[in-house]
Amino acid sequence: MGPRTQLVTTHRLFGSAARVFTYRASAPASAGVIYAVHGFRGDHHGLDRIISQLPGYTVVVPDLPGFGASSSMTQAPHDVEGYARMLDVLADELGLGPGTHLLGHSFGSIVAARLAAGRDFASLTLLNPISEPALESSQALLARLTSGYYALCAALPARIGEPLLRSKLFTDGMSLVMTKSADPAMRSYVREQHRAYFGGFHSRDTLAEAYLASISHTVGEYSRGIGIPTLLVGGLQDELGTPATQEALRSTFAQARLVMLEDVGHLIHYEKAPETAAAIRRFLSPLSA
Repeated sequence: MGPRTQLVTTHRLFGSAARVFTYRASAPASAGVIYAVHGFRGDHHGLDRIISQLPGYTVVVPDLPGFGASSSMTQAPHDVEGYARMLDVLADELGLGPGTHLLGHSFGSIVAARLAAGRDFASLTLLNPISEPALESSQALLARLTSGYYALCAALPARIGEPLLRSKLFTDGMSLVMTKSADPAMRSYVREQHRAYFGGFHSRDTLAEAYLASISHTVGEYSRGIGIPTLLVGGLQDELGTPATQEALRSTFAQARLVMLEDVGHLIHYEKAPETAAAIRRFLSPLSA
């Protein structure tokens, strides 16, 4: 399935000119509306492969303020609470009612969980949900090193710090660590996606603020307050969410199911997009009837 046509709108919220990308359902009647939250350092492009597999649904994806085509907020912090507040107001502006399905990936899973804990949705889907604190996971050393790298780059003069944060060497290293597929074409695709979009942050301060939020919170902080049907989709090789911690997270929801995909880690939206979309369709189908 190929790329879908976008409707792009701009919304001025909390000092940000936030860009929203809406993919209308290709079927005569939409099976439902999905409000999607992308992950850290990414933008709406990161969910393209999954969106292309869900032609029966209208999908609404904002670029989070400070990333992609959305400028940084000046009246709210770039953390879980700040983003959830912004997405709540944006949902009102877009007319997204309680029949909307909410989706979040990676850092977006934390933001989506916070949003779902305070606003009515029909369902919640979390892809690669953050089920354990980064600083307590098997990647704790990498998280500390990355945090130090961001702090150093923020402290350096802009002419030095900016190129370091946007360097291909840094993004290629991240791609190498996170990609599990042995397929050269897929590995090349992931590398090029990260090169194209992971340098799309608007300021070093915004990036550092959002990164600190991403490693300081988990979905479990909000899950017990969420009563709607919930789907968790993880990767068996995800260093940021082992099968044991994903199952423990699932048990904290009032009604949730967990799907774990083989031969993939934290990049199911790239490496296992068809399988992920199939799980989403199976989950949403009875809810959309």
